[in-house]
Amino acid sequence: MSIRAMKNTTYSTVSSSRGPSQGFSSRSFSGYGGVGSGSGSGSGRQSLNVRSSYGGVGSCGAAVGGVESGYVGYGGGMGGGMAHDMGAPITAVTVNKSLLTPLNLEIDPNIQVVRTHEKEQIKTLNNRFASFIDKVRFLEQQNKMLETKWKLMQEQTTSRSNVDAMFEAYIANLRRQLDNLGHEKVKLESDLHQMTGMVEDYKNKYEDEINKRNECENHFVLIKKDTDTAFMMKVELEAKLDGLSDEIEFLRQIYEAELSELQGQIKDTSVVVEMDNSRNLDMDSIVAEVRAQYEDIANRSRAEAESWYQSKYTEMQQSAGSYGEDLKTTKADIADMNRRIMRLQSEIEMVKAQRNNLESQIAEAEERGEIAVKDARLRIRDLEEALQRAKQDMALQVRQYQELMNVKLALDIEIATYRKLLEGEEYRLATGIKTNITKQTSMNYNAYGLESSRTPSYTSCSFGGSGVKASIGSIAAREGATVKSTTVTKTETVRIKTEEKMEEKKEEKKEEEQVEEQVEEQEEEQEEVAIEAPAVEENNEEAEVEQEEKEEQVEAEVVAEE
Repeated sequence: MSIRAMKNTTYSTVSSSRGPSQGFSSRSFSGYGGVGSGSGSGSGRQSLNVRSSYGGVGSCGAAVGGVESGYVGYGGGMGGGMAHDMGAPITAVTVNKSLLTPLNLEIDPNIQVVRTHEKEQIKTLNNRFASFIDKVRFLEQQNKMLETKWKLMQEQTTSRSNVDAMFEAYIANLRRQLDNLGHEKVKLESDLHQMTGMVEDYKNKYEDEINKRNECENHFVLIKKDTDTAFMMKVELEAKLDGLSDEIEFLRQIYEAELSELQGQIKDTSVVVEMDNSRNLDMDSIVAEVRAQYEDIANRSRAEAESWYQSKYTEMQQSAGSYGEDLKTTKADIADMNRRIMRLQSEIEMVKAQRNNLESQIAEAEERGEIAVKDARLRIRDLEEALQRAKQDMALQVRQYQELMNVKLALDIEIATYRKLLEGEEYRLATGIKTNITKQTSMNYNAYGLESSRTPSYTSCSFGGSGVKASIGSIAAREGATVKSTTVTKTETVRIKTEEKMEEKKEEKKEEEQVEEQVEEQEEEQEEVAIEAPAVEENNEEAEVEQEEKEEQVEAEVVAEE
């Protein structure tokens, strides 16, 4: 940042000094503060006209009868000068005849108007000088106030750095939490894949068991059909057995009836034979033969019936035993199948409970993840807003800091200039040197891209003492004398370039560069967070889609199983 200043201020000091002449003394004093003009009139032999211009104090002297008394008027500003001098006592006056001749003084008739105009200029300059001094005091107060603000701003900058550190720590904590959530998410995804594999295994086992159950049910149905058929055959055989038993009983009754009839017939026949003895038949042999035949028939019939019934009974017992064993085996198989079904149902219930538990855990994990992601997004948004506000505040503070530094630099240069002026004036008052000082200052301020420069230049002129001598000629005449003051001006131009200001500018540039680097780092961090956030959202969306697909598959399988 370059500094160029251009400001013009002019101070002029003109003083005159006249020693005693022709038997009397005349002295003129001027104070500090403006431009003064003096006039003298004498009623004696000589007249003194002195013109003194400086600051804001006017002086006037009058000589009467060889005695001069002077007084001064105070001008507005930092000080006023006062001069009072009592001349020597009246002494004898010698007259020079050559001086009685009239002189061509070439006095301007408009000198009174000029003097009045000069007095008005003196008043104006005194007022300007007073306002200038007030402005100096005001600027000193402003400088102190700006220094106090600068200290407060430095303290605020320190606190701001602490706030930045707190923000950075908070952001780092959020990032750690985000990393932990990412690790938990990866772990839960691995657990989810593992549980999904287990669910698939249990599903396959469940399908195998269902197939076995269906096979067992089919086998059970077949066995049940066989059992029903065997039971029906048993019922039929029992019915046949009952029918055959009834038939055997009926045949036995018929046989007994026939036998009793035959016996009755045989008994009747024997009676008849006994009664009919005329024929001489061998009835005993006939009855015995018939009896033998019928007994043989009855025995054969009985043997055949018994053998047939015995074979049927044995066959039925064998079939009943085989069916009983088959029934027992079937009952055992049915009981085993029931036990297996109960065990499979318990395992299915357990797997369903595990599945429900895993689904609830997955839902809770997803909710926690979504809540954590939402909280992280809200925190990131708050941090971004806080960071944006901090950037704006920082930019405002930097702008104010630059403006204050520019004002401070200008005030420092003005203060240094005023200090030089005051030191020169003190030196002049101490050594009695009358000084004419001209200050030219060029000022141009810059804030954020505008150049600010300040280049003071000084012009000084001194009269009397050890400086350039100014002589005033005196003319003595009978009507009066006029003393002309001569002003000799010597101008020197001094340019001040302060290295400390340049170093301060370099330090300011370094601080600005550091602030810009910090702002760039914060912007890069925000960009990284903004880049990571969509990736996290995409991963969450993919996980949600996969979870929904898995849930739909599981629901479809459950519906198919039902």
